[in-house]
Amino acid sequence: MDLAAKWATGVGRTGVGSSEADFHGFVAARSAALFRGALVLTGSRDAAEDLVQETLERVCRKWRTISTKDAPDAYVRRIMVNLANDRWRRFRRTAQHPVAGEPADPGDEYGRIDSRDQLVRALQQLPMRMRTVVVLRYFHDLSDAEIAADLKISPSTVRSQLARGIGRLRSQFPALSDPSPQQLPEGTR
Repeated sequence: MDLAAKWATGVGRTGVGSSEADFHGFVAARSAALFRGALVLTGSRDAAEDLVQETLERVCRKWRTISTKDAPDAYVRRIMVNLANDRWRRFRRTAQHPVAGEPADPGDEYGRIDSRDQLVRALQQLPMRMRTVVVLRYFHDLSDAEIAADLKISPSTVRSQLARGIGRLRSQFPALSDPSPQQLPEGTR
């Protein structure tokens, strides 16, 4: 059984002496997902690495308490989101990054990297709560109820923030949000 499967099933999480091993297993199983979320939240690889490191540092200090929770993943995500919010407040940028260009050809690897970079830059333009909701939904695949519980807001606030965030992203990428001719159902003009 690999570490991610052990963590998901809860094998080995009950013993006090195994808390250090549990923490190492949690880090091995979840650090890649935490990094992806941090990268989208911060927009910078260096800042994302720092954010994950700081998150795991705080989690390590309180691991015995966190590991007994019903949803330690949610608890750790909440720590990361709070730290990202604190960083954003401290280092608020005023520079606007232009987002323009043609959509990338599916076979064009460099164009896809450009599109991904433009998406991350567009996400950076969203207010922090809106960005957090979009990231938790589309990068962590959480439901409205899970996001609401993580952020301590109502599910209707999650839905409105998500709709507004997606609307803003679509307005910055009009060519990507229009349906392509292959996507239109037959009989539609």
